Amino acid sequence: MVEVVLTVPSQDEFDTALRGAIEDRVASRLAAEDPTLWGPDAESEASVRLSWTHLPESSRPIVAEVAELREQLLAKGLDHVVLCGMGGSSLAPEVICHTAGVELTVLDSSQPDMVRHAIADRLDRTVVVVSSKSGGTVETDSQRRAYEQAFRDAGLDPAERIVVVTDPGSPLDDEATRAGYRVFRADPHVGGRYSALTAFGLVPSALAGVDVGALLAESEAAEAALYADDADNPGLRLGVMIGVANRYQVDKLVLADQTRHGVGDWIEQLVAESTGKRGKGVLPVVVPFENAVNFNPSTPDSILVSIGADEPAEAQSGFAAAISGPLGAQMLLWEVAVSVAGRLIGIDPFDQPDVESAKQAARELLDGGGTIPEPDTTDDGIDIYGAGSTVQEAVDQLLEQVDLRHGYLAVQAYLDRITYADFAGVREVLAQRLGRPVTFGWGPRFLHSTGQYHKGGTPNGVFLQITGTPTADLEVPGRDFTFGSFIDAQAAGDAAVLREHGRPVLRLHLHDVEKGLRTVREVLA
Repeated sequence: MVEVVLTVPSQDEFDTALRGAIEDRVASRLAAEDPTLWGPDAESEASVRLSWTHLPESSRPIVAEVAELREQLLAKGLDHVVLCGMGGSSLAPEVICHTAGVELTVLDSSQPDMVRHAIADRLDRTVVVVSSKSGGTVETDSQRRAYEQAFRDAGLDPAERIVVVTDPGSPLDDEATRAGYRVFRADPHVGGRYSALTAFGLVPSALAGVDVGALLAESEAAEAALYADDADNPGLRLGVMIGVANRYQVDKLVLADQTRHGVGDWIEQLVAESTGKRGKGVLPVVVPFENAVNFNPSTPDSILVSIGADEPAEAQSGFAAAISGPLGAQMLLWEVAVSVAGRLIGIDPFDQPDVESAKQAARELLDGGGTIPEPDTTDDGIDIYGAGSTVQEAVDQLLEQVDLRHGYLAVQAYLDRITYADFAGVREVLAQRLGRPVTFGWGPRFLHSTGQYHKGGTPNGVFLQITGTPTADLEVPGRDFTFGSFIDAQAAGDAAVLREHGRPVLRLHLHDVEKGLRTVREVLA
């Protein structure tokens, strides 16, 4: 069972909002897949997005099917599982496997060095899971093409080594079926970020060796409590707290995961993409431990959430939660809570109107419909796209634009997140320097996660982009662009859309990534 312990600054107001949700039968209507819960504007989208509420039962047939496939693959010596997917297609399997202590290589990048390194790792023992709900995700399509070419070059049959997860009838479904790949078709009435317990979360995890039947059982055991219209419902309580806090501009959700399983990255996408729209929402801030800056000390506009703790932390805002329980139960808990919070905030938790804008901008650049701008200046091998004649001056001018009452800084690193993993530590350095919430995202991964909030959420973000010249570029087979040109277009496209929304953006492009990161660290400190 999942446990949620809350602290709130005004018990009366929280109780009133909770009673309102109980009287409106929000939990039981959610279980009944009632699309009217979020108002008439959201009804059309919600009517085809609520099948996640009973995935613990409806996903059961997948368990035996994937177990059989795993045995067949192991018999052929294929024991290295690679997942090509973005956002909801990769974040859930990543945390599921990490929690279970099972190896899964997640390739969720178009950075050419990262793609090349993944392909070179145990190719002869590799099975690739290609996951895309729409079937048209350009990153995933490009990764698939690269693996297909690598298999053929090595004299290996891609049809024996590629497994596809997609929605029925998608372009990927049709193409994969023609190619003779094993295809798992997910429930099309579940949105990507709510798909942890569909084939998108279960197939790669099970092939890697996770007992996904146990994961579904954990979630199923929590259903009775999460769909009950009563004051003890943990999902209702958590969602109401987040919604009430939002009324007071307490709109940052700082997540500290004591279990170190990485569930914060999955929660981050669910919260940011579900709530960040119409100029409001909840910004998740994932920190590595409870003593990290932004959690301790916190800011007055932050809710503190301790994953794996028994008691809430002390928050300046007065809003805090401690959450414990098995992963399957926590996943359903958060999906319920975010749906409830969205209702109180006044948004549709199932659409993502601003995600497509950055994708479209990148496509236009790749298709020649625009040009990537030239840098404003160069300092010590670092191109500066923004004001300032030196890197130090440019960074200082950017950070001066952070609203010290309600603003936040987002660091976006379009780099090889495996090779340069320790660069994420600049989050703590900048949070200490600013005294404000700071988020860190690997590009293009975050575009399918917090990217929605950056453009559609509360308009108080300031953005620092870090890009770099790869060791060597890599062709995308069958396409007229390379991985290097693609990731450049993604960074430039997102920056352009952010600027169109009035968000301050500074891009630093490192010609020598190792040397440039040392300089950037010194400047940011």
